Amino acid sequence: MALQCGIVGLPNVGKSTLFNCLSNAKAQSANFPFCTIEPNVGVITVPDDRLTKLVEMCNPRSIVPATVEIVDIAGLVKGASRGEGLGNKFLANIRETDAILHVLRCFDDDNITHVDGTVNPVRDKEIIDYELMLKDMETVESRIAKVQKQAQTGGDKVARMQYEVLRQYKEAFDHGKPARSVSFDSVDEQRFARDLFLLTNKPVLYVCNVDDASAVSGNAYVEAVREAVKDENAGIMIVAAQTESEIAELDTWEERQEFLAEIGLEESGVSRLIRAAYHLLDLQTYFTAGPDEVRAWTFMRGSKAPQCAGIIHTDFEKGFIRAEVIKFDDYVSLGGETAVREAGKLGVEGKEYVVQDGDIMHFRFNV
Repeated sequence: MALQCGIVGLPNVGKSTLFNCLSNAKAQSANFPFCTIEPNVGVITVPDDRLTKLVEMCNPRSIVPATVEIVDIAGLVKGASRGEGLGNKFLANIRETDAILHVLRCFDDDNITHVDGTVNPVRDKEIIDYELMLKDMETVESRIAKVQKQAQTGGDKVARMQYEVLRQYKEAFDHGKPARSVSFDSVDEQRFARDLFLLTNKPVLYVCNVDDASAVSGNAYVEAVREAVKDENAGIMIVAAQTESEIAELDTWEERQEFLAEIGLEESGVSRLIRAAYHLLDLQTYFTAGPDEVRAWTFMRGSKAPQCAGIIHTDFEKGFIRAEVIKFDDYVSLGGETAVREAGKLGVEGKEYVVQDGDIMHFRFNV
């Protein structure tokens, strides 16, 4: 699944430093590569200890991890919604992504100038939010103009539903709140809201870029951000991008782990960020495992067995008969598929089975 997270932020907040860390294969704890598609796009493997364990047990000829596509989007300036700077390109690039990693500068450094003169991550967040909201407001007001009369004077239930969704979004924007702060109960409302493709409705993870001393517990800047986003239905995490770049330069996994231990971290911020991006997209992983290949397959949370089968090949979904399911813990504790079958722990599931994160699957189909 070629799903994208876009890294955004004002100039000089550490956005590109973080992207460069992600683009360095040595920054990963696992020995899987980073692949650059374009100068500012990369496919990054998702660190997963379960995959590593399955590889150890199966010793396969091929290993395929789960991935997330990361896009380094050009820095934004005030006026982007009016096309200033790289505004139009910036907004178009965000529109194409599935989620946003919003990097905020949460460190002081006199040697690195800030585009607005002072360090204030909440203000920086609001600058980008404002530009995105202006663009979303254009979308909402345009749609309101089309449905308002029909909703208020006619008997069109669909128009009334659409107008109510649009009205709630406009009210949120008028109060400086993003689209993601608004929620809807009915399936029809949720579907219409999703189809508006509003920029501020995308899932967002605020990445607080801190100095070395704040890498573990954060600082006052981080707490200010946490307070500012508490009602947004957004995620927040702490990363010391400069420290991550130093970790990425170390040659061995042992050296990197020793470096992390010295600063009080169990794993790199890059690994945590990749996993957070994966979950931000509401993605989960099931596995296929055997001597030929161990592979992590990415699926949307809540998907049923036939849809997950279709990720491997459309014929698997069309001709789906059943799914044989092994829980990861059973596979590991019992020592593999044969032992699981002998212990009666292999589940046989039909079309309504909701695949769980970590399931080891084998699909039966007939076309």
